[in-house]
Amino acid sequence: MNRVMGYCDRWTAAPGETVRFMVSCLGGDHYDAQIVRLLQPDAGPLATPFRPEPVAAACNGTHAGRHQAIPIGSLAAVPAHAALRPAGSFTLCAHVFPTTPAKGRQAVMGTWCEASQTGFGLEIGEDGALAFRVGAGPGRVARISAGAKLSARRWYFAAAAFDAERGMLTLWQEPLSDHDFHPEQPVVASAPAAVRPAAGGALTFAAWSTGPADGPSCWGGLGFAGHMNGRIDAPRLASGALDRAAIGVLAASPLAASLAACLMGAWDFSRDMSGDAIRDLGPWRLDGVIVNQPTRAMRGHNWNATETDWTRAPEQYGAIHFHDDDLVDACWHPDFAFTVPEDLRSGVYAARLTADGFDFWVPFFVRPPRGTAHSKVAFLASTATYTVYLNNRGRFMSLATERYQGRVMVMDAIDSLLIEFPEMGLSTYDRHSDGSGVAYSSRHRPLQNFRPTGRHWNFNLDLFIVDWLERLGGDYDVITEEDLHREGLDLLAPYQVVITGSHPEYDSVQMLDAFEAYLRRGGRLMYMGGNGFYWRIAHHPSREGVIEVRRAEGGVRAWDAEPGEAYHSFSGEYGGLWRRNARAPQRLVGVGFISQGFDKCSYFCRTQQADDPRAAWMFAGVPDTLIGDFGILQGGAAGLEIDAVDPRLGTPPHALVVACSENHSNTYELVAEEVLIPHGATDAVINPDIHADITFFETPQGGAVFSTGSIAYAGSLAWNGFDNNLFRLTTNVLNRFKDPTPFPMP
Repeated sequence: MNRVMGYCDRWTAAPGETVRFMVSCLGGDHYDAQIVRLLQPDAGPLATPFRPEPVAAACNGTHAGRHQAIPIGSLAAVPAHAALRPAGSFTLCAHVFPTTPAKGRQAVMGTWCEASQTGFGLEIGEDGALAFRVGAGPGRVARISAGAKLSARRWYFAAAAFDAERGMLTLWQEPLSDHDFHPEQPVVASAPAAVRPAAGGALTFAAWSTGPADGPSCWGGLGFAGHMNGRIDAPRLASGALDRAAIGVLAASPLAASLAACLMGAWDFSRDMSGDAIRDLGPWRLDGVIVNQPTRAMRGHNWNATETDWTRAPEQYGAIHFHDDDLVDACWHPDFAFTVPEDLRSGVYAARLTADGFDFWVPFFVRPPRGTAHSKVAFLASTATYTVYLNNRGRFMSLATERYQGRVMVMDAIDSLLIEFPEMGLSTYDRHSDGSGVAYSSRHRPLQNFRPTGRHWNFNLDLFIVDWLERLGGDYDVITEEDLHREGLDLLAPYQVVITGSHPEYDSVQMLDAFEAYLRRGGRLMYMGGNGFYWRIAHHPSREGVIEVRRAEGGVRAWDAEPGEAYHSFSGEYGGLWRRNARAPQRLVGVGFISQGFDKCSYFCRTQQADDPRAAWMFAGVPDTLIGDFGILQGGAAGLEIDAVDPRLGTPPHALVVACSENHSNTYELVAEEVLIPHGATDAVINPDIHADITFFETPQGGAVFSTGSIAYAGSLAWNGFDNNLFRLTTNVLNRFKDPTPFPMP
């Protein structure tokens, strides 16, 4: 069976700009492409019929296909240089923190090429012990092993020497103290070497070369294998076969002047930590790059817990944590392109790729010409949140998912691709193969859960809001959080109303500052979801579409940051919840995350504050007491993840709660940050704090905020062909927010 997958090089494009699509066929040699506009999700018979709107484009039609592999796994690489080809004896050393030493051979550092069996390499051997090899070609390889298995998650000092005159290999494996009483002892081993290493190529860390790549390459046109799981800190390379005392001088920081005659390279991974470079302090300045985004700003072998902010003590954060499942870019070659016509309407679009009846969707967003607006209303696509959730493997592989949802897992053919092809990479809701949390996510790869079909979550669910806007005539622009991070207030300023998606959970400081400035100057914000503005993120300083999350010290999270690793490598900012950064979502939109549950959704009950003249207009034509006691998402408008007001955290004192949810099941429990001491009253059946609040308040200069307090809210808009009270309520709000008449502060 021929199947297809793909991705595009940009998510946002203005008229005149070009989107390039990278495609791979799985079992065939052709596919069809069609550019479409997405007007609603594929949500079944109770929703608006799914009718993507074809767009005329030169790229539409049948294309020749090819298979493009994904070069997954991280490493660091230094281009080939004469100094990396020692003519005689040499010594190398590093501090190593293995996390899966028993998984088989893994590279630590060297010029080793597996294909040609040339160069030298320090590695973790098949037996789980450190090993060292030199090679001059097939059948001409010398190797030595320390013979003692490494322990997982423990720092070691590793060193190896090749003595050309004596024809000897020597290897040191020394465990470092970790405030424990581990019985491991240092090991030193020697063995004869009848060969000299042939000249290798690039110097690599955490992987070795397999020669020229047969397909896409993540660096230098080469293929790589032997990816290490674990950390490497302070690697060094010197000429001469040094003894242990001299190796101690080589490994010391700062570098000793006595090394001037023999030092070939001394890499300090704590330098320029926010970018992709690795810096060499040696005489040749053999700088290199990280590949596939291994995790930086990690505790090094010398971290002493006196400082938890890497920007204040970078010398203690000189470790890079490599993983065999890191991926920042699939590096595929482009197959076709679409240039946005000058007259194409702003909206949500996709390339629909089809092969033998199998569809794969590659969405993108068309904004108005840069610096302009075509409407008073903007829908802000939650591209930051989409990015951190991309390819959430934990949803399928974790036993907890069925417990959360109270039903058997539901999957489709595109979902199964993620299990069949794990090289599609992970989301920040997953853990790496060594158990460490995934801190980075990228959109530069095939994406299983960014599409208008399948499970209703994030992008798919947000199309219910697009469907509502289309029902009202389609007078709206589409902008994205990628643009918001980069352009700030300038992006929002032309609009009288900004509408969020159903779950704008992840925000950078630039994004929050833009929202706040927009509201202070009279803007109107419709927060159409739940659990928004929750986690602080950092964007890659030079590569769009790559986001970092440090899940630090609190919050509902799939993993938690290690001690001393709560600060983003990209920006140096403290990570974790915005609440822990003194900018809880209640300060911006009046409500914040209080609970989640995935078995069923409930309804809202109108409050007395709904009759306040400041808010009564939104209930015109809505006489009902119960609001949203229906919906495509598990039967109601209040559920999945819900928000409530909290004056302690910044809900404005003049905020009105016009409706409040009730009757949630016992699967809805207080979020972790609300439970300081464990107790037995944390579920919705017995805890009155667990409810969603529909909230309204005015802001300076005539602005206002309307917050729905529920992810499930959007799934009720189209119920009964849009003939329902929640549709009327929400439409009343939008119409009033479009009216330029200022909202007076009470």
